[in-house]
Amino acid sequence: MSPRPRKKIDLDTYEGRFAKRLVELREKAGLTVEEAAEQIGVSWATVYDWERGRIIPSVPKFPKISEVYNLKWVKDLLPKE
Repeated sequence: MSPRPRKKIDLDTYEGRFAKRLVELREKAGLTVEEAAEQIGVSWATVYDWERGRIIPSVPKFPKISEVYNLKWVKDLLPKE
């Protein structure tokens, strides 16, 4: 059985743009989904759901995510557009 193809992130939605931003930041930090999840204190499935645009992290998680992704400001988590 072949794996299901990944659903493309919908960049027309805020959730999709946020998801794309999180992927970019995690990759720039040199982390795998599993490593990011461990450092943030959530499951790898949660990070995966964030990066697929299924859910947006809760605001209380923003400071920890920003720290793990080496951001100076929490607002830098947000998509530019």
